Amino acid sequence: MSIAQERRLVTAIPGPESLARLDRKKQHVADGVGTTLPVFIVEAGGGVLVDVDGNHLIDLGSGIAVTTVGNAAPAVVRRVQEQVAAFTHTCFMVTPYDGYVDVCAELAELTPGDHAKKSALFNSGAEAVENAVKIARVATGRDAVAVFDHAYHGRTNLTMAMTAKNMPYKNGFGPFAGEVYRAPMSYPFRDGLSGEEAAARAIDVLEKQVGAANLACVVIEPIQGEGGFVVPAPGFLPALAAWCTANGVVYVADEIQSGFCRTGDWFASDHERVVPDLVTTAKGIAGGLPLAAVTGRAELMDSVHVGGLGGTYGGNPVACAAALGALEEMREHDLVTRAREIGVTMAGRLADLQETYAVIGDVRGRGAMMAIELCAPGTTTPDAARAAAVAAHCHAHGVVVLTCGTWGNVFRFLPPLSISDALLAEAFDVVAEAFAATA
Repeated sequence: MSIAQERRLVTAIPGPESLARLDRKKQHVADGVGTTLPVFIVEAGGGVLVDVDGNHLIDLGSGIAVTTVGNAAPAVVRRVQEQVAAFTHTCFMVTPYDGYVDVCAELAELTPGDHAKKSALFNSGAEAVENAVKIARVATGRDAVAVFDHAYHGRTNLTMAMTAKNMPYKNGFGPFAGEVYRAPMSYPFRDGLSGEEAAARAIDVLEKQVGAANLACVVIEPIQGEGGFVVPAPGFLPALAAWCTANGVVYVADEIQSGFCRTGDWFASDHERVVPDLVTTAKGIAGGLPLAAVTGRAELMDSVHVGGLGGTYGGNPVACAAALGALEEMREHDLVTRAREIGVTMAGRLADLQETYAVIGDVRGRGAMMAIELCAPGTTTPDAARAAAVAAHCHAHGVVVLTCGTWGNVFRFLPPLSISDALLAEAFDVVAEAFAATA
C-alpha cells in the first residue's frame, strides 16, 4: 500500500486548499448536491482517504458501502486498465462482450439459492430496484408493490415512492408513482416484537389494505440502510418470504447496501437462509465503478419480452471488469471472514461505549455493517442533535463517519474491509473521544 495507513492531520478540517475548491464547487455544482465532509480527496486506499491539504483521514464510510474491497484495489485496477485499453463501450444490446456474461455467471453462483438464475445489469441501485418491479409486474400480471417503514430504495420517481423518508429524498418532488403500499417493519429496539409477531403484523396490513392477489412483489432490505441499519428480529424475513411463496408474490431482497461480504456473509439474506425470488445489487459490486444488477429465478427473469430490459450503459465493459476484479479480491482475501472479524471488533467497542454513555440506546448490525442509535437516556426519543455533534467532532479529528436513520440519530459504520486492525482501533478511539467531548 503506497499510502501510509495512519491518521495524519496537517491542517484544520477542511484545510485551505479544500476551502478554495469549495468556493469553486459553489460556483459550478448545484446546491442540491450536498456533501457530508467538505474535503477534496486526491488519493485513497486501505482505510485512508488523503485530501488536497495532505490530511490522512480514516474511512468508516466506504463511500456508503461501495469501496468494500478498498479504494484502488489491485485486481480492480489491473482488470480496469486492461479493459480500458481494449474498448470502453459497445452497448451490450448492440454487440455483446464476455465481461457482462461473466458477471451474470458470478451472480448466479453467489446469490442465495441453488435454482437456475439469470441477471440483467444496470448502472445504479435505483435502476435495479425499478427493473425488479418491472419484472415482477410482468411475471405476475399484478400491479401493487409492498415496501416497509424506514425503507430506502433510491431517488427516481418510483423508488422515491418506495422510500419512506421525506427529507431530503422526497420533499417537493411529487407526485410519485402509484400502487406502492407500506407495511410496518420489524424494528426490535422500538417494537419489542419477535420476528414472527412482526411478520404477522406486516402480513395483516398487506392482506387487509392491499390483498395478496393484487401484489406483484414485496421489496425489502434484509438489513435496512439509510433507514437506520435496522436488523429485523430473527424469523421475520423467513416468515415474510414463506407468505410470498404461498401467495404467488415475488419476494425481492434489496441487497444494494448489505451485499458482497459486507455483513459477514456474501449476502445478508444468507444469515437466515432466506432465498429471494429476485435480488438487487449495486454499491460493493464493482469496487467503486457504477454497476448494478437484478438476479433471480430464470423463469421470472425470462418473463419480460426481448428489449424490455436494458439501457445504454447497463453492464458497461469497464464496470464489469471492475466487478470481476472486486470479486477476485473478495475471494483471495476471504473478505467474508474479514467482515466478521471487523464486526466483532466494532461490536465490542460500541458495547463499551453504550455502557458509558446512556445516550446510546441500541447497538446493532452484522459484520462490517454496524450502527448505534442515539436517544434521550432511558427512552426511544431520538437525539439527532447529539448525533450531529459527535459526527462533527469525528470529522474535525480525521475520521469519516456517516449518520442515517429516519430521525437522523443513527451512526452507521461501514469501514472498507481492507482496513487494518490498528487503523480501526484508532478510529474508534476518536469516536470514543467524540462522545466524551460532547457529553
